[in-house]
Amino acid sequence: MEFREMEEGGTVTRRWEEMDIDILVKIFQSLTVFELTSGIVHVCSAWRLAACDPWLWKTLDLSMLESNFIKIPLEPYVYVHGHSDKTLTRILKISLSLSRGNITSLFFHFNLYVSEDHLTYTAQRCPRLRRLVLPAWNRVETVMIKAIDLWKDLESLTMPSIVNSPRLVQAIATNCRNFRELKIMGPFDIYFASSLATYLPTLKVLSLRCSKLYKDTLIFILDNLRCLDVLNISHCLLIQIPPPPAPGRIVRRLDKTILEKASRLRKFLTCMRDTCIMCQRTRNDEGLMRWYKYEKGLWKEDEVRSLAL
Repeated sequence: MEFREMEEGGTVTRRWEEMDIDILVKIFQSLTVFELTSGIVHVCSAWRLAACDPWLWKTLDLSMLESNFIKIPLEPYVYVHGHSDKTLTRILKISLSLSRGNITSLFFHFNLYVSEDHLTYTAQRCPRLRRLVLPAWNRVETVMIKAIDLWKDLESLTMPSIVNSPRLVQAIATNCRNFRELKIMGPFDIYFASSLATYLPTLKVLSLRCSKLYKDTLIFILDNLRCLDVLNISHCLLIQIPPPPAPGRIVRRLDKTILEKASRLRKFLTCMRDTCIMCQRTRNDEGLMRWYKYEKGLWKEDEVRSLAL
């Protein structure tokens, strides 16, 4: 392969492998992960060297890769179309090989099925990971705890609600000394809040946007996470449970007690407007957002800038 370069006195023909590596890296920065893993490393040694440059692999963004799967009642609780599984396996294998352990941010699509093998393979090859966005699939709890053991530098995590939150939160507290921000995509209850207060009392940023949240849980957060700087409950379905037999009711306005408790925060992000489309969607979905029904990429948003993709 050859390219033409203009020099004083005429045009000089040179081979691609003679191009400056820094220029190749600059070109490759405009490519998607799908293009980087499509075979360009096989063009020549110079292209492979450029494709392994750390600047290309600070972030592995798989937020555009969805799985084609259906839920089933028995383990592993989903049936994944073979093509979806093979595509993810191939991209992970090539990306993690080219990255040479330099990935610090990893984003999965909320609707991507990531198996235990996928997550284990990824954890072993991303020792420097600082930010992780997990899919909504919540049955990788056991392997996730093992992966946390390898992610000593983890600072930020976006995750679904899980059944046994204390085990995972405790693993984060034990292994990730710089952990500071957490986003939960799903219902958030007092059980999860208690785990954070027990094991991660120094948490700085918490986002629960578009989730189902009970008023007593919100008060517990404000009372017990004393190091919290930023709390996002925008578009949450906030529920108050009165003494029985009265049914729970939706809270449409924060009372003075909550606002006073939240006044110590640097940022307290809320939106509970009846005219807000996102608030309407959370209520219609009963606090468990069905993101696939809405605009593509909407799930990536967050009022907390550092948590938006």
